[in-house]
Amino acid sequence: MEGRPQYNPRTIEEVLRDFRGRRAGIIKALTHEAEEFLHFCDPEKENLSLYGFPNEKWEVNLPAEEVPPELPEPALGINFARDGMETKEWLALIAAHSDAWLLAVAFYFGARFGFDKHERRRLFSRINELPTVHEVVTESGNEQSKEKSLVSNHSSSKSKSSSKVVSAKIYCSSIQKPRDAVVGTDDFSRAKYNKSEDEDEPEEEEQEEEVEQDEEEDEHGEALCGACGKNDPYDEFWICCDVCERWFHGKCVKITPAKAEHIKQYKCPSCSSHKRVR
Repeated sequence: MEGRPQYNPRTIEEVLRDFRGRRAGIIKALTHEAEEFLHFCDPEKENLSLYGFPNEKWEVNLPAEEVPPELPEPALGINFARDGMETKEWLALIAAHSDAWLLAVAFYFGARFGFDKHERRRLFSRINELPTVHEVVTESGNEQSKEKSLVSNHSSSKSKSSSKVVSAKIYCSSIQKPRDAVVGTDDFSRAKYNKSEDEDEPEEEEQEEEVEQDEEEDEHGEALCGACGKNDPYDEFWICCDVCERWFHGKCVKITPAKAEHIKQYKCPSCSSHKRVR
């Protein structure tokens, strides 16, 4: 990608022209030039961001080194989830973050050059006439089909819960034994969360749970993180690789609970690198 052209728009029309140029560049990256964009977003690299420029160009690069930066910075680390999410969902997520960044840049110029409330209202009104980047990226109807698929999977998992469940371990810092949680195989990810100690459960269910824990204790033993080799709770969030079936601390593989909700099939860094070598 080309270097970053810089100029400071001072009027509403100039800010709007700047907004349109940056928006056009980002839309190119997430639609017509998506394959090239995916290539630049290597998960093995450091935190990367998507930049759009007034000349309708785009760039994937590291964040600005100066502090504070000359302009608001876009979302950081977009490359880490590239192989852990479906491409369409990943692009849509970046599109939503890009919409927020474009507005931040436009209103940064408005604040810096003293736009009053009437000028800001006029600026936002002009911007709001354009479709958002997220709307453009998802206009093919992927959102509707995804929602239908989720509803179908949800109802299917309920009707077939007796045959389509797996047992996952939830590690709590306040207890020694892992606790069981039932997770449907159609869920987005095999993530592990700490079950609330405040839930009121019948005594019979608690007894059955304790029996299941004792039965599985010998089978599972102490699970070790595939990255750091430790078995401590480490912020009480774990995620399992769907390829090698090893568990990892979320922070060790840079996966947060929020990001895990969008992952349908998680591959650890090791399995992801094997796939690329082939």
